[in-house]
Amino acid sequence: MVAALKTILIIEDNNDMQELLKGFLAQAFNIIPAYSGTEGLLLFGQQPVSLILLDRLLPGKSGDEVLKIIRKTSQVPIIILTALDDSKDIAALLMAGANDYVTKPFNIEELKARIAVQLRQTQPQMATMPLHHHSVTLLPDQFKITNGNQTLTLKRKECEILQLLFQNPSTIFTREKLYEQIWRTPYLGDENTINVHLSNLRHKLEQLDPEHEYIETIWGIGVRLA
Repeated sequence: MVAALKTILIIEDNNDMQELLKGFLAQAFNIIPAYSGTEGLLLFGQQPVSLILLDRLLPGKSGDEVLKIIRKTSQVPIIILTALDDSKDIAALLMAGANDYVTKPFNIEELKARIAVQLRQTQPQMATMPLHHHSVTLLPDQFKITNGNQTLTLKRKECEILQLLFQNPSTIFTREKLYEQIWRTPYLGDENTINVHLSNLRHKLEQLDPEHEYIETIWGIGVRLA
């Protein structure tokens, strides 16, 4: 079985820095480069991301603006790349939602360690924390969805699919990406497996909350949280 690599979005406008980071991290992670704050936000909304390396001085939206916008909808780990080493400035970034920071020029082994720490810290929360959308609450550690006094049990893959959608509310998942994220094996075109799980999941969600749609099909592209 081939494990899916975690994805790091690097929002950095300097080409040399992008290549340096990619060279050191690409063996262990799937790297998505963005060269402006605006492009970074666009890419973040298009695919699931495990962690973000965010430069502060960016064309378009600044790193500070990107941080604030992402924190409105996501708790994805964000490590700031900064040339500034002012304690008050760094404290403000951490208070605004940054998980950590490294000061340029930085030691790549230290950066790798900080990335590992953030991914390790967020993994248990992602696995067990209740997630809410419309009237439904997902309890990932119990494989259950609830609405008031009503409770339904999900199969493991159904739970993982719904958890992924709840955690990435603005992301459109192609069937290929959804399959590789959940089954952690290369996608070979087996749409039936995904379609059956999505159909069963939609049916259970409709039983709990017939007033809302939860999984929206974007024809020709994929699915996302409705």
